[in-house]
Amino acid sequence: QFSNLALTVIDEQHRFGVAQRLALRDKMAEAGLEPHLLMMTATPIPRTLAMSYYADLEVSTIDELPPGRTPIVTKWANGPEAEDPVWSQVTAEVAAGRQAYVVCPLIDESEKLEVASAEETFERLKYGELHGLRLGLLHGRLPSAEKDDVMERFRRAELDVLVATTVIEVGVDVPNATVMVILDADRFGIAQLHQLRGRVGRGALASSCWLVAAAPEDGEGNPRLEALVKTT
Repeated sequence: QFSNLALTVIDEQHRFGVAQRLALRDKMAEAGLEPHLLMMTATPIPRTLAMSYYADLEVSTIDELPPGRTPIVTKWANGPEAEDPVWSQVTAEVAAGRQAYVVCPLIDESEKLEVASAEETFERLKYGELHGLRLGLLHGRLPSAEKDDVMERFRRAELDVLVATTVIEVGVDVPNATVMVILDADRFGIAQLHQLRGRVGRGALASSCWLVAAAPEDGEGNPRLEALVKTT
């Protein structure tokens, strides 16, 4: 309950449902007042775009990066056989003192889905492509204290590569991380891919995002991944 709510700011608007936003707007309904409502998002999902076109909203556009940021270069690695340059770049960035994220759709292996799991990928990279680097594992099933510890070690640059699920999608700010590798990228929604990519390029260092996914067998390509490659 508020005595005199005048302004509500909703950040990451795409994460809120219509009813949630209306509930915030109606906090002063008993007093016959309606607070000013500012909704913010950097994630262009269809519903948000439709609201900006057709709802009775005044739209402000922030069309530039924060000062000192460099645009992220996005590349699509078409299938596992195209992964070599991905791990070469991760190794090179770590050798230059930088850090990297590797994101997987699942926590552990699934018999039904042939997609990368964080635990399996962590073991594979640790003894394979990224052997010799300091790897950390982060997913939602870890105890809170362990999650905080892994994240803090990554922030302090005690880990070179963080293998994770989408738990790192928002609120993670490590300017020294310059490479994002998203495995089975076609398994993620466009809003998730956009948010995940935003975990790198958070400082003045040039950053890259690799979308690793096999093209559909019908040879039609993947419009979502192609759109991400073309835009920032």
